[in-house]
Amino acid sequence: MKQIHSRLASYNPPKWEEEEDVLVEEKVEGTNEIILYNDDYNTFEHVIFCLVRYCDHDSLQAEQCAYIVHYNGRCSVKNGSYKELQPICEALLEKGLTAKIE
Repeated sequence: MKQIHSRLASYNPPKWEEEEDVLVEEKVEGTNEIILYNDDYNTFEHVIFCLVRYCDHDSLQAEQCAYIVHYNGRCSVKNGSYKELQPICEALLEKGLTAKIE
């Protein structure tokens, strides 16, 4: 019994290191988005028309974005580089929509 007790007294349990997964959000170089904001004066038809014409949406996608803007106040409607998005955003602004590149 004395021998078992001496072995237990000298026993060093392994040290465990806890690993923690960390989610890192990185902004990928060159990716931006056009955010379309709700307003009180543009019709659904006009917003849908502009999204189809300038953002290359199909009619269903444009309609869904129009509803998201209406109910949530904003919607990301196009992703890409700033250089690619700038003329699209300017066209939306010229058509009376409220949008900006983020």
